[in-house]
Amino acid sequence: MKVVGVVAMSALLIGMAGLAAPARAQMGGGGGGGGDGPHINMLADTPSKTPDEIEQDQARDKAYRESLRKIPDAKVSSDPWGAVRSDAPKSAPAKTSTAKGKTRTGSNAPN
Repeated sequence: MKVVGVVAMSALLIGMAGLAAPARAQMGGGGGGGGDGPHINMLADTPSKTPDEIEQDQARDKAYRESLRKIPDAKVSSDPWGAVRSDAPKSAPAKTSTAKGKTRTGSNAPN
């Protein structure tokens, strides 16, 4: 029973080490992994905007929002099955049948 316990414990430890390895590999630095994190510059490459540029952007955004309000609403179709139907509904053809003109053929016809 001790052998089963030792095998189970070693499998558990190997599994935990295997799960931790990908996380360590994603950290920056070289050699054995780890390190101080990824080496990425998080600062903006361009200088910040001047107050004049900020005012221009705000005026542009305001004009855009006002132009959106001027667009009329689209008319909504009142036909709920309009998307399903491919063309306009057709009227049913009129039936023209006479009771005397019918003849039956086949194995069920009376003799």
